[in-house]
Amino acid sequence: MVLQHVTITETRPEGLGNQALRLEPTGGELQPFEAGAHVDVHLPNGLVRQYSIASAPHRRDHYLLCVKHEAQSRGGSQYVCEALQVGTELRISAPRNLFPLHAGETQVLVGAGIGLTPLLAMAESLERDGRPFVLHHYSRAREQVPFLERLLRGFSHGRVYLHHSRDGASPRQHIPGEISAPPPGGQLYLCGPEAFMQRFGELALEHGWAAASVHREAFGGTLAEPPAEGDEAFEVLLASSGRLIRVEADRSIAAALLEAGVDVPLSCEMGICGACTVEVLEGTPEHRDSVLSEQERTGHMTLCCSRSRSARLTLNL
Repeated sequence: MVLQHVTITETRPEGLGNQALRLEPTGGELQPFEAGAHVDVHLPNGLVRQYSIASAPHRRDHYLLCVKHEAQSRGGSQYVCEALQVGTELRISAPRNLFPLHAGETQVLVGAGIGLTPLLAMAESLERDGRPFVLHHYSRAREQVPFLERLLRGFSHGRVYLHHSRDGASPRQHIPGEISAPPPGGQLYLCGPEAFMQRFGELALEHGWAAASVHREAFGGTLAEPPAEGDEAFEVLLASSGRLIRVEADRSIAAALLEAGVDVPLSCEMGICGACTVEVLEGTPEHRDSVLSEQERTGHMTLCCSRSRSARLTLNL
């Protein structure tokens, strides 16, 4: 995976508890991206985290990220919000898009909290293209809304609605009108906590939305397929040492290797970052990730979630 070097040129709070980062290329140009895309950020402390790009896709001079300072952080958001500063150099992956815009007469964007990040890029893209959209955002209070100033400026082709739990409009009590009355040719995009996306996704289907028109942001922790009925144990052969390690039906390759004392680079553990990608020398992988392209899957696999179709895999480890 080829990484690009970028420099943080601005940090600022964007809503209570959120930190925005402006990234500019250290050398060369940033790669183009489409609304909904994210990048893997390789932090100086060794962690790799995935963050959606909030900036307008037609702006090629920078990427704008926004990170929530999570109280239960595993180290990523805490490090970003407390340690990173202007001038810090980072390495990032090329943008990848698991949450793209689709053709539709009306685009309905519904987010909660920091889930606004990819939706803002979508709004900017739709605005530039003159395509109609509606954006609903839920937060506990007005001061917690990311990019509030931009939202209040409004859009020529889109309508923005802000809903605050403190004012009695929590997502448990309030349903956007576009969800209860689907617009003709509409496409619905949900981004926020898993329970939030689950609730509105189910409500959309109950009110007549077609399943193919309901799209959810991918960072809910459910991308990598769990062990399935019928999964079988297999063996992994380490090419460098000839060591043979058994992977049980209910264990991932990464877990089996770590338990055997083999160092495995892990980050997301959901098959979306590519940190644990390894070359496959022999055998047939069963890919369960959402990061590798079809071309990359020829001869490579992710260790955190993928399995084997053959009795043995030989890995370049």
